[in-house]
Amino acid sequence: MYYEPGTYPYYVQQPDVMPRNHQGADDQICEAIRSGIQREASSMDIYHRLAQMAPDPNHQNHILQSLENKRAHVNQFTDLYVNLTGTQPTYQIEQVPFNSYQEGLQRAYEAEVAGYEEYQKSLLLTQHPLVQNVFHWALNGENDNATRLGNLSREARKDYGGEPYVVNIEKATVKNKNFRKAIWTGEHLQVTLMSIQPGDDIGLEVHDVDQFLRVEDGKGLVQMGDRKNNLTFEKKVKDDYAIMVPAGKWHNLTNTGDKPLKLYSIYAPPEHPKGTVHRTKAEALAAEE
Repeated sequence: MYYEPGTYPYYVQQPDVMPRNHQGADDQICEAIRSGIQREASSMDIYHRLAQMAPDPNHQNHILQSLENKRAHVNQFTDLYVNLTGTQPTYQIEQVPFNSYQEGLQRAYEAEVAGYEEYQKSLLLTQHPLVQNVFHWALNGENDNATRLGNLSREARKDYGGEPYVVNIEKATVKNKNFRKAIWTGEHLQVTLMSIQPGDDIGLEVHDVDQFLRVEDGKGLVQMGDRKNNLTFEKKVKDDYAIMVPAGKWHNLTNTGDKPLKLYSIYAPPEHPKGTVHRTKAEALAAEE
């Protein structure tokens, strides 16, 4: 029997079917179940952190769905382990490091693929239908989560450059929560969305290309100059203001308001790699190193 993701078929102990300490409760099977508990619990940790980093509610909802699926797997594996051994499992959660949402999606995807392969091997350890059902359900869960993660990763990095593309730029800009996200990178032009937190700034920089920026929400202070220590041009900006930055000009834009400053920027030619997504300013600075 195969369980559909989301149905959460929690296992109920059935001593007459598989009593505790049954002679057939092979140590190898018990270890595979314990490893499954550790793997699922470690994945829960990844998904919990990803949910906090999700760029929008849609992504967060998908991540939380995966988190709930993992919790159900932990419960089912644990019930099965207790039934087989009469003891509670001991394990240590492995904290997988990642520094960005995109990297976290990749680490979670790799964990799902590894889990899928392990559960395939575990299915060969026993012919008992109860144990096989648990591994089948976990196997299907890994496959479903890997598919979901692949879709989220592609969506998070979607850059429509090279394709005909029409977008409500105001809505897209206001909705964006990333410090920087490229949405269209062609051969001669690039469009990026930006969200700057209150009190923060883009960072003093200079480009070899011309740049256009338009503020869609919030207010800030624009500074420009021929040298980084001599910014002689200053202007306050707010909703609907446009900013033109000549190539070679040092410039900065600081959020002087009490909410995120939302804007989009056009570079001609492109300044950042196609598909660039920087969730925070720290990520952007790290990418430049």
